[in-house]
Amino acid sequence: MAAGTGDLPAKAPAATQQPGNPLHGVTLEAIVTELSGHYGWEELGRRINIRCFTSDPSVASSLKFLRKTPWAREKVESLYLFMLREAKRSGPTVHNFPPPKPKG
Repeated sequence: MAAGTGDLPAKAPAATQQPGNPLHGVTLEAIVTELSGHYGWEELGRRINIRCFTSDPSVASSLKFLRKTPWAREKVESLYLFMLREAKRSGPTVHNFPPPKPKG
């Protein structure tokens, strides 16, 4: 086809589109799920005082509110980035699992 007929340019690989952006490719649902799993709803509501985290919290109700409320979404994304930095700073977790039993 000739140029200018509506052809879209080929997309670059996701890693090159926004290098260094830890939020790139992460859905809001994944962020809320990770935060609620990491902190729990009560602590999440304490850290970000919004009703969707404090009154009958759920991922679905949180997504509905956060998609309509940019300032709240920014706070959630900021806490997610903080959680990632803290996890990176604390380093890998060492588990004290017993050694595997030999096969045989």
